Amino acid sequence: MKTRRELKSEVKETFKGHWNQAIKLAIIPVIFQIITTIFAFTVVIVLSILIAKYSDSIAKGLSTTGTTGNFDHNNLLGNSVGGIISSMLLTGIGFTFLDWLRTKNADFSALKGAFSVFTKRNFLGVLVLYILINIFIFFWSLLFIIPGIVKSFAYSQTYFVYKDMSQAENADDFNFLDYITKSRELMNGHKFEFFVLKLSFIGWDILAILTLGIGYIWLTPYKLATYAAYYDSLAEGSDIPNNQQDKNTDDKRSVIVEY
Repeated sequence: MKTRRELKSEVKETFKGHWNQAIKLAIIPVIFQIITTIFAFTVVIVLSILIAKYSDSIAKGLSTTGTTGNFDHNNLLGNSVGGIISSMLLTGIGFTFLDWLRTKNADFSALKGAFSVFTKRNFLGVLVLYILINIFIFFWSLLFIIPGIVKSFAYSQTYFVYKDMSQAENADDFNFLDYITKSRELMNGHKFEFFVLKLSFIGWDILAILTLGIGYIWLTPYKLATYAAYYDSLAEGSDIPNNQQDKNTDDKRSVIVEY
């Protein structure tokens, strides 16, 4: 298993001379991150001004006004659809970065790479996995928030596992629960390690926020590619077929499902 330093070095070496391609591949989520950051800054500034100017009136209003909550079904639907589209987009970008890291070939269409999940081959599979993963995490979170977080890390490699296993010659031997289970097995003993890897970008995240999101132009592809490199290193030597391993196997893999 490669260290964090080795994973990041691999990504930077792969991007060397091809940063434009990496940026183009991740430009859609970058745009949303920039917009979100600018919007957040604007809201904070406006609220600060309003609170400073009307603090007495706001306090008086809160003391005399009851709070009522209205369940907005339209907002729930919009958030759910947005979450699915965002997840599929990021998954497609991750798939493309994984292929790039393995082949070292930067000659591909960034637009097609970003939308690679929105195809007949991958759309239904990723959609079903998205739903299953969120259902499992939801039920684990009912016990307490921490089990839900732990399971989110356990299932974090599911989409990459799906990419490799669904392209194997014996792909018909697997079902959607097998992909989730294999991710859980891969992450045994590695969940905290992956958490630390994500945490190692926090300094860059702060810097990107301070630049009103502009820093995400470089940070987002760097992070997504590093996560792809992490999976590739994690899966190396396992029984998961990929472009670097022998896909010719007649043995049906048996997977014990445990959630």
